[in-house]
Order: sequence, then C-alpha cells, then structure tokens
Amino acid sequence: MCEREESAGDAAPDSVPPRASRGRRSGVIGPDPDAVLLEAVKAAPRRSSIIKDPSAQKVGGGRKKTVSFSSMPSEKKVSSAADCLAFMQGGCELKKIRPSSRVYCRFYMLDPDLSCLRWEPSKKDGDRARLDVSSMREVRTGKSTETFLHNGPLFEHLPEEAAFSIIHGDDYQSLDLVALSADVANIWVTGLRYLLAHPSIIGGAGVGSLEGGPGDGGIAAVEGSLGSKMRSDWLKTEFAEVDEDGYGIVSEDVAVATICKLCPGIREAKVRLRFKEIQRSKEKLTSHVTLEEFQEAFCELCTRPDVYFLLVQLSQDRECLDPQDLRLFLETEQGLSLATTEGCWDLLKRYEPSAQGRERGLLGVDGFARYLQSPECQLLDPEQLAVCQDMNLPLCHYYISTSYRSYLLDDQVHGRADLGGLIRALQSGCRCLELGVTDGPEGEPLLGVNYGPDISRHHPHHAPVTIRSALEVVNKYAFLTSQYPLLLYLCQRCSPSQQCTMAHHLKKVFGSRLYTPEGLSVGLGGRAITLPSPEQLKGRILLVAKKLPPEHEGSDGEVSEEEEEIGGGGPLAGRRMTIPGEEELGVVLVVPPPSQPRKLRLHKELSDLVAVARTGSRSFYTQRAGYKKAQQQSPPSSPVSPGSPLPPELPYWTMCSLGEGEAGRLTSESPEELVMFTKRTLTRVRPSSVRLDSSNPNPQGYWKGGVQLVALNQQTPGAMLDLHRGRFSQNGGCGYVLRPAVMRDEVSYFSAHTHGCVPGVPPQTLRIKVISAHNLPKPQGSGAKGEVIDPYVVLELHGVPADCAEQRTRTAAQNQDDPMFDETFEFQVNMPELALLRFVVLDDDYIGDDFIGQFSVAFECLQPGYRNVPLLGLAGDPLPHSSLFVHIVITNRRGGGKAQRKGLSVRRGGRRGREYVSLRHTGIKVVDEVFKQANGPLKEGTDLRENAQSSTATFKEQCGLPAVAKLKQCIQSLATRLQSPEGNMGATMVLREGYPCLEPLISLPEATRKVLAAYDTMIAAQKQLIGNADGVQERIDQVYREGMDLHEDFPRLGEKEGLKGRKLSKAVESFTWNITVLKVRRPVY
Repeated sequence: MCEREESAGDAAPDSVPPRASRGRRSGVIGPDPDAVLLEAVKAAPRRSSIIKDPSAQKVGGGRKKTVSFSSMPSEKKVSSAADCLAFMQGGCELKKIRPSSRVYCRFYMLDPDLSCLRWEPSKKDGDRARLDVSSMREVRTGKSTETFLHNGPLFEHLPEEAAFSIIHGDDYQSLDLVALSADVANIWVTGLRYLLAHPSIIGGAGVGSLEGGPGDGGIAAVEGSLGSKMRSDWLKTEFAEVDEDGYGIVSEDVAVATICKLCPGIREAKVRLRFKEIQRSKEKLTSHVTLEEFQEAFCELCTRPDVYFLLVQLSQDRECLDPQDLRLFLETEQGLSLATTEGCWDLLKRYEPSAQGRERGLLGVDGFARYLQSPECQLLDPEQLAVCQDMNLPLCHYYISTSYRSYLLDDQVHGRADLGGLIRALQSGCRCLELGVTDGPEGEPLLGVNYGPDISRHHPHHAPVTIRSALEVVNKYAFLTSQYPLLLYLCQRCSPSQQCTMAHHLKKVFGSRLYTPEGLSVGLGGRAITLPSPEQLKGRILLVAKKLPPEHEGSDGEVSEEEEEIGGGGPLAGRRMTIPGEEELGVVLVVPPPSQPRKLRLHKELSDLVAVARTGSRSFYTQRAGYKKAQQQSPPSSPVSPGSPLPPELPYWTMCSLGEGEAGRLTSESPEELVMFTKRTLTRVRPSSVRLDSSNPNPQGYWKGGVQLVALNQQTPGAMLDLHRGRFSQNGGCGYVLRPAVMRDEVSYFSAHTHGCVPGVPPQTLRIKVISAHNLPKPQGSGAKGEVIDPYVVLELHGVPADCAEQRTRTAAQNQDDPMFDETFEFQVNMPELALLRFVVLDDDYIGDDFIGQFSVAFECLQPGYRNVPLLGLAGDPLPHSSLFVHIVITNRRGGGKAQRKGLSVRRGGRRGREYVSLRHTGIKVVDEVFKQANGPLKEGTDLRENAQSSTATFKEQCGLPAVAKLKQCIQSLATRLQSPEGNMGATMVLREGYPCLEPLISLPEATRKVLAAYDTMIAAQKQLIGNADGVQERIDQVYREGMDLHEDFPRLGEKEGLKGRKLSKAVESFTWNITVLKVRRPVY
C-alpha cells in the first residue's frame, strides 16, 4: 500500500537534536588503555547488540535506536545485509520530510516478515501507516527528489549524507527521510535495496531465514549472497592452515596472530580483547578459539562499513564484484575511461585474498578493501610519481625546491653545523642548497656561522665542519634523489686566500659535475640568450654566489655584499610591515634605511666558478626603472613590457635574493611587476632574520608572486614545510615543478592578489567527501597512556586569495581506529595550477588540539573518485597503516565552502544570471575596435557551454542522481525505469543525424516521460554545441591574431592617442589582460 499524506497537525516539526556531550579524558597518567578495556569486560556483562537482537525495542520507553561503528569490542559492526535487515526490524527514529517543508520525527521499522515498512506515531491506523516493499521502485541517496530540490534553503541544516528517499507506486511518489547519521542512512539504503533485489525473501520468516542457522557464531551468511559464502570459505581455509591438529580449535595466540596477518594495521590488543569478550559471553573456561568464533571476530573487527556499503551499492547487493561491475566502477567513479575487462581480471587476481574468488573472477569485501587501500587508489596521481612535465624550458620557468641553512641544528644563532641536515635536504629532493662559509684555522674554510677566533668556545663538544667535508657529502648525495641540476647557494665571508682554497676544493670534489660558464656567449643584456633548461643541465652543479664583472682584471676584486637582512633599504626604507602570513601575531618590522653596501674582496679563481651571479633587491628596482624608461619605445609584452632592453648592469644569469618582508610587500604592491621580473630572472626569498628559531614563512604567498626559490628551514617541521612537500611531491619529486602558464608566457596577465576569476583560466569546483579515517595513532608526546582521542579532519585550500578556504568535519568522539565522518565540502578553485590541498587530522581537546597527521597535495595531482589519503607525521614520515578515505569530484561548476545544499533546479539561473567574461578598454580606439569583435563569440561560446552543462544537470536530476554522476550511470538508471515487469524495454534508441535519441514504444508514466524529455533536451544542447563550436572558436582565434598583430604597433598607437605615464601603463595592462583571455578562452567546450 502506498503511503498517504498525514495531516499537517499530526505532530510539531522537529529540529536536529544537539550532539550529546562526551566524557573527557583525565590528565592523570593511567594504565594502558588495552588493560583498562580488558578489566571493563571482566567487570561487566556484555552489552546485548541491537543488531543481533531485533526484539530489544523501546526498552524503558525509549524509541531512539543507534548503531555503532566505533572500535569498542562490545559493539557489533555491520558486515552483511542480514545485519542491516536486523537493525531495520529493530527500528529507529527517522525524520520525515513533507512537500509542505515540514519535518516530523517518526519511528520506522521493518516488519518481521520483511513485507512492509511501518512508522509511528501516526493518525492513521496500523494497516494504513505502512509502505509495502512490493510497491517500492527504487531507493535514492542524498537530496535528489522534488521535495528536497525545490525547498533547498529550508533543509540546509539537514545533512546530505544522512538523507535518502524511497520511490514508490506507479506515479513514482517519494517518501523522503533523513537519518540521525550517515551510518544509519547507509543501513536503511543497503537493506531496502537488498529487498528490492531479492523479492523472493519478502514475506518469509524474517532475518532468521537469512542466518546461517544456530551456532554459526553470528556470521550472517545471507542466502544467495556469493560474497558472504566466498568470505566464509576463505576464512575456513585460513583457519585450517593454522589448525595443525585438525580438531577445529586453535589457541588464542594463533587466532590473534592470524587475524593480524590477514588485516594489517589492526591492533593486537583489540583482537585479543574481542576474543576475551566472546569467551565471557559464552562462559567458556578455555581460551581456545573455534572456527565460528574466529569468523565472528574477523568479520566484526575487520569489516569496514564504508567499504561494505560501497560494495553493496556497486554489486547490486551480491556483496562481490565481477569484472563488469569493477570496470563500471573504474570508469564512472575512478575516472579510468580506458579500463578494460582484462585489466579488471588482473586487478581481481592481485587483490582478492580467496582462491575461489580469484578463480571465478569475483572481488569480495576484503579484496575490495585491499584495493581501495593500495597505492593504485591513493589521492596522488601515480603519473606524478615519475617526471612527467616538460623539462626543456629555461630554469626560470620552474619552481625549485630550496633549503635555507639546513646544515644548522636548532636555531639560527646558537645552532651548530651538522652534515646530517645537508643529507636530509638532498634526500628530500632539494635542488638549491645554501652553504655558509667562514674563515677557519690553518687556512681551511669552515661550514656555518662566523665562529670567530675562539672556535671551541661556541660548541666545545663538537668539532667544526670543514667546507671540504660538506662538499664531499653534497657530491655523494647530490643526484641520488634527482638527476636535475643542483644549485649551490654560497654565502661566504672568507679572506681571498681561503676563497682560493675553497675554489680548489670545489674543482677537486665536483670535477666535471661543476658547471662553469666558460666558452658560453652569455651576454650582459639583450634577449638573445636565456637560462639553460633542467634537461640540459642534468647531473651538473651550479654555483650561485657573488661574481666579478667579466671585464675585471687581476687576481681579486671588490664586490658589494648586501646584508642578508629583511630590507636592505631601497624604496621600502622606513616602512612598517608585517611578516606575510603572520599578521595576526602583530609583529611589526621596520625596514632599515639604506646602508652602505659592505665591500668584500673576491678572489677571481672563485668568481670564475660562479655560474649564476647573486644579487640583492636593488636589481629588481633597477630593472623596473629601466623597463619604465624604455616603455615608451617598446611593444607591450606584459604590464611592464619585458620586450624592452634590459638595463646593462643586470646580466641574465642572475639570482635576485629578497628578504621575506620585502618580497611580501612586492607581492602586495607590485604583483604584476614581480611576476614579469621572474619570467627572466631567478628570484629567491629567504626567511626573515627575526626568525631566530628557524621557523618558516608561508611559501604559498611567494609562489603566487612568481618566486621560483622559496628557501625554507628543512630542519623545522610544521605546516609551511608540509606545503613545500606537497608542492614538490609532484613531477617525480625531482625538485622542479613548472610554474603556471600565465607566469611563463611572453604576453600574459596575472596578479598574485586576484580576488576573483583569473583571466583566461576557467574556475573549477572541488567537491570532497571525507568518509572515514583508519588506524589513527595517538598524538606524538601524548601524556596519559590511558587517554582516548577525539579526531576531526581539517581541510585547507591554499592558493590565490580567492581560493583560500578552510573547513572541518565534526569530531568523532572517542574513536581512534575507524572514525566515520561522512561529510561533504565544496570549494571553488580559480587558479588550479597554484592551489594546494592539505588534510590535517587533529585530536579535539579543551586545552589545545593535538596534531595527529597530515597530507598535502597539489590540486592538479588529485585523482578523482574514492581515494585513500596516507597520513604523514610531523616530520613528514608515513604513519603506518594510517589513512583517510575520501571521495573526490572535480568539475568546472562554481562553488565555495560547505557543500551546496540547494538543488540544481534552484541554482540554474538561465542567461540572466550567467557570468560572461569581459574584455577591457585600452583607450586606443583601433585596438578597442579589434577586441570589440570578440564580445559576440565569447558570449555565444559561454551560452553554448552553459546550455549543455545545464541540460545535462537537469537530466541527472530527473534520473535521481547527483550532479557529480556520470552519464553512463544515468543511462543505467533510465534503463531500469524503462523496463516493464515482463522484462521488455519501453523505449528504443535510434540515431538521428548521428545523435542517439530515445523513442517510446509503450505508454509511459508521467515521471518517466519527464526523464525522456530531459534526455532529448540534453541531446539537443550537445548537438548545438558541437555544431557551432568550431565556428565560434575560429572567430575568437581571428581576433586573437589581429590583436597580436597590433602588438608591434602598440607604442606608436598609444603615442598617437596621447597616452603617457600611468595611462599608458594601464593600457598595456588592459591589452595583456585581453590577450590572455582570448588565448585561453579559445576552446569553447
């Protein structure tokens, strides 16, 4: 019987109850947690499981039922469809959503004979307050029905993950429900879908007919389930291998060791405690374990509910996947469009533990869990594990992994030099290594700070490190991690004689590896010669240091040595500034006035070995002044016209070193000029001199300004170093990562502080569902042995200002092993090439949240689909078996912050609400007339693309699937609706002008006709897009070519219009903006 609407006054609308308060840990050092749990089991009887005893309903008048997914041994996990049905028979409270936007609390339960769903309280009599299972058509997850979609803002407080709908009746009515948690919703969805897939069990004897029979140890072997039978046989085989006597029993130690072997990462004490609990519940006097007890313990401890629910959804309730199921999963969820049946067979054989499954080509829940935890399913794209970027561009086109004084232990003042720091930096992939060198005794230069005449006074128990020993270590480890060039950044305060000694060491230790510019026609100006590429310099070491002018004669000369301090004077002298990223600390720094540069006697023999000359911030201001002076005579390449001649005092092969405060000011006040400067000049940012504790600045603030080398203290762990590792974990970890195209192109526009869309870069939406965490360790340095952790996950998105965001999950109280979160977040990413995503797991504590683990990854390295996120410790080392389980979807739809709660029908706004890209006026009439021609095709291209996307979203909505679903899933859903009870299809597919169209064969219900209409609209929009795309693209290309032709005449045209100074600069900026937009926007689909 179909459900009829209840009266509005049936009950008062209910709101989501607040989260119950949880007990807190004590600060007193206590006994081992496993011992505490064991004592608790001995002292109290085992709690009855609501899953195993459906009759335990409404005890004490209470109606709310819960199911636990925690790791406590006394709580049973869901590991089969029988568990789900048993829980449903016990019943629980669900929120009923009415089309009138009211929310009611009802107690829902499944009849003992599995024939119908009942609820109470209700004004209807018992026979009418029911919904027959036979009338159910499908079960949908999420907010995918008309009730949710058309009342989106009213239901924003209800979690998407806990919502589901039962579609019933010939007219496809919906019963819309929201559970108290995503876990409970998954149980109901899994149980109901199992009933729909197995109608033969409806009206039978209930769950008892699904069980394996008395004495089966609680293993719910659902009748007809291939997966459960396969799992049972596999566990029987594993048990027989350790049952040496063949009596059907093994010792507790053997059983524990076997489970730990089959399920890596599970705590031994947890398994042992579960067996103790089983023994106590059965009042056994022996600790021996039977086969049934072994199977029960394994299924309850090692079944991951999140994986089980996903498996049941994919396998159509068979609890195992065949090659076709697996291929569909790889194509629609994992983004592997080229997956083959043969590849799926290979995957099955590699991950399925049971011999029966491997022979029959079936992947059970344990094999599926192993696959999802394998490197193939990690968040980082495996393509990035090897060098995959173009390495033939000039060095200045790459971000370069850079360390800062990594040879120092502890702080920057009292820290002593140690070779271990250099080794760790090179092993981590650093390609720019700083060496500080001072005079030492007996004419031998030393590594580290200026020791002074009394060396032993600073570190009496440690001998100083000579520069020769440091160079030998560098030579040994330079190319073990990466074959690409190593830049050796030399900061030396040595006398000419010891400089000569150092030069001899460099040549002798490095030999042919040392790259010297001898014989190369390196000019001091002009545009003819650029920096070599990483590929050209493979296996070479480049010295970066002060260098004498090429025309200098004599054995030594004088060069200005700028202090490695925050400012160094210049235009910023006297200004007050904060350290970028640490404004909230209130630390204000004042740039000192320009002081006289310190003069340093430089030996020519050392100078001749320098491949890249080191300069200070004055080179930036000098070059900028030269650009502005030459701007009147040169065509624009960017806002400050790099097409103009370079100042004669600035050679190409230089590295400009900036203090973090001054670099931060430049990224704020002159972002376009800084990006332009870095297109041709290597630029390095060093930590401020006030960071005496060797802390690190936020590198993202400088990467977005185009800075190639952001030097960090590799010896200091923390969030900043995590971001650094995330950036350089891509491209094979070789230490070189290509900068975004807008930072490399000659004619391009980019500002580091954009607060909106980046011109020419289509924004993308990142949708992350944090499902669960596994095997979390206690925080490092945890004080009390007996404390439990309350984990939660923070998601940080780092990038341009418009992209920066942070969200967090709820706290999973007192759950260390397998906390479930099931929360979805959505972020807009305007500059994907710069974005970094960081997952941080913390322990919720009143005193201060403790760090558990983290993982950082570049946005463009994300793999879509269901992924495991391996967690790293504070020092960047992997935490054994610790991970997050997430679902990733990346689209080009706009979003931001928490996941959108309203339906697609609400968000679709039509043309009036669309955002069209706009071109800027340059103030030069002939140029503006050319760009004006692009407005039409740009608008037309946007309309074509948006119409296609909007119609596709509508089709997915009508199919009852989320916006992230693939079209193949939609077609499968539609095929199910079109199939008649006799098995005949209600429509046929025909090709019309090469496009697939559906023609009805029989009279279809109204709901199905709506789906077909949405399909026809989608096909029409796609047809229009494909038919017009080439013409629109050609018109945009034509405007782009005409604009580039005007590039050469731009100075003359500007002079003709009377543009000078700032007006001309603004015209140049607008011109480069338009060219950037046209260049990237040419593809309209």
